[in-house]
Amino acid sequence: MRTATKGMLAGLGLMLASSTSVLAQELTIFWAEWDPANYLQELANQYEAETGVKVTVETTPWGDFQTKAFTEFNAQGSAYDMIVGDSQWLGAASEAGHYVDLTDFVKENGVLDKMAPATMKFYAEYPGNSGKYWSIPAEGDAVGWAYRKDWFEDPTEMANFKAKYGYDLAVPKDWKQLTDIAEFFHRPDQNRYGVAIYTDNSYDAMAMGFENALFSYGGELGDMSTYKVDGFINGPKAVAALDAYKKLYSFTPPGWAKTFFVENNQAITENLAAMSMNYFAFFPALINEASNPNAANTGFFANPAGPDGDQFAALGGQGISIVNYSQNKDEAFKFLKWFIQDDTQQKWADLGGYTCSAAVLESEAFRNATPYNEAFYQTMFKVKDFWAVPEYAELLTQLNQRVYPAIVGGEGTSQETLDALAADWKATFAKYGRGS
Repeated sequence: MRTATKGMLAGLGLMLASSTSVLAQELTIFWAEWDPANYLQELANQYEAETGVKVTVETTPWGDFQTKAFTEFNAQGSAYDMIVGDSQWLGAASEAGHYVDLTDFVKENGVLDKMAPATMKFYAEYPGNSGKYWSIPAEGDAVGWAYRKDWFEDPTEMANFKAKYGYDLAVPKDWKQLTDIAEFFHRPDQNRYGVAIYTDNSYDAMAMGFENALFSYGGELGDMSTYKVDGFINGPKAVAALDAYKKLYSFTPPGWAKTFFVENNQAITENLAAMSMNYFAFFPALINEASNPNAANTGFFANPAGPDGDQFAALGGQGISIVNYSQNKDEAFKFLKWFIQDDTQQKWADLGGYTCSAAVLESEAFRNATPYNEAFYQTMFKVKDFWAVPEYAELLTQLNQRVYPAIVGGEGTSQETLDALAADWKATFAKYGRGS
């Protein structure tokens, strides 16, 4: 009887092992519904061809993405093996135990040497400067600029600009030139305007737009390690940045008080503005003649430097993480090991994904592949991000509540606005026991 029981258990063990092996031949990655997710599925199909492991990229509309992801996380469900999650989720997902700690994987596989340093800092590391990693940079993205080359290169416009400002009309090197150009092309009587910027306050558009100014003016949201905000978000450089963003708003088209990526692309396609802020992820539509009648005359540039030479851009994009409740973690690690290889990253870029691979980004082939790749290359080594702590949503709401009426309504001074925001954030961090 004892021998028979051992034999039965051994057989059962083989059956379970076989079942686990079969399960491990499939992986599910969860992401939002947009073109990069389709590109990732194409890349995953190549992985299946090489390994026999089927990888499905499951998607949901952007508006449902966070809710659906965290509902599954909180239920400790195993529907997803990996997720391409927003960088702001790092704190919430890691502290709650939803993400697998990838620190050893990162070190053992030389990921820090493979990816652009800024992308590891903001897509993968939490807490800041801790050396602990929870994601691998996947879809790089940041805020850049599109502009009307034909307007900039018109001989009459060039001569008039030079006469007025004393220097040549060209892609702006700094925020002063950006503002001068916006002012120069702002001609409401001709239905022509200087610039299109982010103003939507329903999620992170306003924050991303303002951060473009904040970081390049040398300002910071706060000390990411100590959570100190006084003297940072309300310091002189941050105040100057908010003043600069408010001034740009004065050169936007009418009705520009609730705008994001759709409207900012339309500013170029509909001949409204000389320059338009947007995520690089939305620039492909601007080089497609089917979606942009001005495609041949549309150029791109990285966010310009501030008055002291600082040059950074607000980070978008996502990293890919292994979900802690996955039943296929070993296979997920194998996929990540394949994903980070230089040749895979080149395939990812070729398909249309925004790679974070330093080697691919720096290559001449990548930098010349599209009209915006050079600007993207420059940007991905100079990105900074919003707070990635679990309470980031509260911090974001507080920023919107303070900054939005200042920018679109002209309420208060920039110093008053940011002093109030600093007080909000200080109280929020105290509530969650962060900092001293």
